[in-house]
Amino acid sequence: MKKLFAIIAFVGVLASSISYAQEATPADDTTQTEAVAEQPTETAEATETAEAAPVDEEQSFHEVLKDQFIQGGVAYMWPILICMILGLAIAIERIITLNMATTNTKKLLGDIEGALSKGGVNSALELTRNTRGPVASIFTQGLMRYSEGVDMVEKSIVSYGGVEMGRLERGLIWISLFIAIGPMLGFFGTVVGMVQAFSDIEAAGDISPNIVAGGMKVALITTVGGLIVGMVLQILYNYLVSKIDSLTNSMEDASITLVDMLVKHKLVSGK
Repeated sequence: MKKLFAIIAFVGVLASSISYAQEATPADDTTQTEAVAEQPTETAEATETAEAAPVDEEQSFHEVLKDQFIQGGVAYMWPILICMILGLAIAIERIITLNMATTNTKKLLGDIEGALSKGGVNSALELTRNTRGPVASIFTQGLMRYSEGVDMVEKSIVSYGGVEMGRLERGLIWISLFIAIGPMLGFFGTVVGMVQAFSDIEAAGDISPNIVAGGMKVALITTVGGLIVGMVLQILYNYLVSKIDSLTNSMEDASITLVDMLVKHKLVSGK
């Protein structure tokens, strides 16, 4: 099947190239004929070109970015782009994971209260095991140790809470690394570009504005790229930290309420 797809793709590319060549040949002949016989049409063509120019400028934003990327030096811009891609990938994965880990704590506590009243701890355990999120996981660990007393329930909740915190914070260290290294790579490219600019001035033997301006422009492009990476990832990092803090506070408050529920229903003995 792979060979069949490859053959079909090759035939399609070949057919498109042939049709393009067939369309381009009459156009070239017509252009040569019009250049000799119909010179008045040049004014109309110039007008159409002038009218079409703004459309081309609006559609060539990616071309501008590509040119700036090349002018900044591919050897220095590629590491900055890789930092941006990896940082965004990790940040997006963390955002999705944290949003999926967010649960309605008040509703979950209400359901556990009802389960403890009707079916006891086993019913509450079944509820928490079937609920997604770190809060439900902590409740599960606490309910599994209810027979060992309230102290063991609290220790189990605290210990497993630390495990869940580690899972929530996973990947943040890499985002912070890219936040730091992105601007550093930009500044490194700037310093190298400035050194090259002064080398060109020394080779020319004269301080020409074109040489200085061109060298500084190329050098500062890397700085702009690195700062963009740092700013974008810093915003995402702060959002993730605030989300983790919210989940942590929710886990702590819910854990205290769970222990109070167990004591209230006399499923564990007090201190």
